[in-house]
Amino acid sequence: MKVKIHTLFQYLLETTDSEPEAIVGFSLSASPTLGDFLEELDPSLPLDWNNRDFQGLPDLRDHVLLQAGLQGVCKRQDVLITAGAAEANYLAIMQLLQPGDEIVIETPGWPQAEVLARAIGATVVKVARCERDGWQLPLDALRDAVTPKTRIIFLSNPNNPTGQVLGRAELQDVVQIADRIGAWLIVDEVYAGLEWHGPRAPSVAGLYARGITTGSVSKALGLQGLRTGWLICPDPDLVMDAVVLRENSSEIMNIMGEVIAEIALRPDRLGPAINTARMAGASNLARMTDWLEDQPHLTWVPPQAGLIGLGRLPDRINSDDFARRLLQPPYSTFLLPGSAYDQPNHIRLGVGGGADVNLEKGLSRVAQALTDWQHEI
Repeated sequence: MKVKIHTLFQYLLETTDSEPEAIVGFSLSASPTLGDFLEELDPSLPLDWNNRDFQGLPDLRDHVLLQAGLQGVCKRQDVLITAGAAEANYLAIMQLLQPGDEIVIETPGWPQAEVLARAIGATVVKVARCERDGWQLPLDALRDAVTPKTRIIFLSNPNNPTGQVLGRAELQDVVQIADRIGAWLIVDEVYAGLEWHGPRAPSVAGLYARGITTGSVSKALGLQGLRTGWLICPDPDLVMDAVVLRENSSEIMNIMGEVIAEIALRPDRLGPAINTARMAGASNLARMTDWLEDQPHLTWVPPQAGLIGLGRLPDRINSDDFARRLLQPPYSTFLLPGSAYDQPNHIRLGVGGGADVNLEKGLSRVAQALTDWQHEI
């Protein structure tokens, strides 16, 4: 099995050495500093592992259940702490999917499942979200895509990268579709908690015996560098399979990631942190929406949740060409081309990152680059 590079990661690798003056499309909240946690850290903490449980610090797992609304629904034993949501997705997919199986994914969507499935030799079946329908997941198309060979349905909720949300009723429909043929249902919830037009959707681990919820502290809390996430599943065999696979890869979590994440997810800290992230995100989202209304060459469907969405370019502009040109002087602005999500006529727009990303400067330069390009056509 060889894992091939995806377009998204390829672009990030190729542009790592660039030094943009602004970023439009930052996908996580402004990051706290280590100093924000120092008072709660024990200087005598051994830099070994947690010495308590291979599934992660018990208190941290309790916090994970609480923030997901699963306290009293799932048990501490149903939670495995992982190196971000990416490792949680990896552990589940690699242990469940075999050559010849089918996996149903959404597009646009988080590309990790497709990359892993193709490496395994599974068949990838895509269900397309359409911009003209507000990027909503077409449940009838999902139902038609599922067959007796479907082993996994993989979704993100809120959707990454469009920010559209499946509510309780829609999730129940998806569960029924999966349950009809006994498929596993993995739902990546990295943007949960940043909903703009309604409550947080329920976590699938509390709705379905073969439901797997994955998430992390990366997006809403801006703690991507901790590489701390989780897998929640009521099936004990699946959780143990994930533990076994991790034993042969990353083996255990890093203690600093666990400890700081436990502090960050304490209810007395989590509530204010989410409120701060929501206020900043809502303010920037409103600014982005106002800016887009003044752009004759760019449109988008505003996200219902999360910090990113997809902006549509004029038909004659390719997103890869535009992104690379934008990164060069005089614009010096980074954004991700929509080709990373199978949308070559789009660019990823985002409102995260705080003051450091210079969003206003970036928006001005995107507008100028679009105007310059149109004059050249």
